[in-house]
Amino acid sequence: MPVSSFVVKTHYIVQDQMNSNGGRMKQSMSFANGFIKAFREGGTGLLILDNPHRKNAVTAAMWRAIPEAIHWLHVEAQARVIVISGGGAADFSAGADISEFTELRKDAQTARVYEASNSRAFAAIREAPVPIIAAIRGVCYGGGFGLAAAADLRIAASDAVFAVPAARLGLAYPADAVQDFVRGLGSQMARRALYTGAAMKASDLIDCGFLSEVTEPDELEQRVQILADTIAANAPLSLRASKLALRAVEQVDDNLLREAEIIGATTFESADYREGRSAFAERRRPVFTGR
Repeated sequence: MPVSSFVVKTHYIVQDQMNSNGGRMKQSMSFANGFIKAFREGGTGLLILDNPHRKNAVTAAMWRAIPEAIHWLHVEAQARVIVISGGGAADFSAGADISEFTELRKDAQTARVYEASNSRAFAAIREAPVPIIAAIRGVCYGGGFGLAAAADLRIAASDAVFAVPAARLGLAYPADAVQDFVRGLGSQMARRALYTGAAMKASDLIDCGFLSEVTEPDELEQRVQILADTIAANAPLSLRASKLALRAVEQVDDNLLREAEIIGATTFESADYREGRSAFAERRRPVFTGR
């Protein structure tokens, strides 16, 4: 997928395009009145938080739509890896749209409903059967930081800035998202982020392991493309088994571990395993089908 062009593509949606041979090149879909956009090219899906005039702040409708978009990408569009990015050329996401809080998060009762949508969005990323990459530039605050923390891999431009300003707003951050921060940032950096609300640079977060790579801003899309293409070329069942096993270890979850072992065992009966062996013997690149 030409991720280098995704900034331009946030401004329109093409439902389907065919190449000159009649083969499908691209599938696209929009959600939440166009504020969430999803498309797939090749094996890579892209989910865009497309609210650039508000630094890609996530509205309640957008929170609700994120699980739908991820489901569409890996089930309907059959993406093998998903990239999450912010619309426009400046920011990943400023987090939840605070302008809605007076009505939608005004007390404990409304907050429970609102945060349930947050949790479903974070879980959809965390539990998706395909790897998810967060491509981060500019502001990555609050709920936007949480979305990135739920992803499997994170690459950021050197201009990215991260913060969890919940304490400065007088509210608590959802506990399930705090788990993602602890796993991604480590205990001390997670505490620093939550207790101070202070901004942190990309250089701080690569040192603690939250980011896998920091790039120059004009190189971000290319670096994300290389990583996504590399992952998408691999066997989908193997990727699913690996993601489950990683989650099982991180969450100390025996049920997930057993599920990972079951899926891992099926790989040895798969057509992709036969293809992988044949490609190795024939010294060519394998072509995996996910079966």
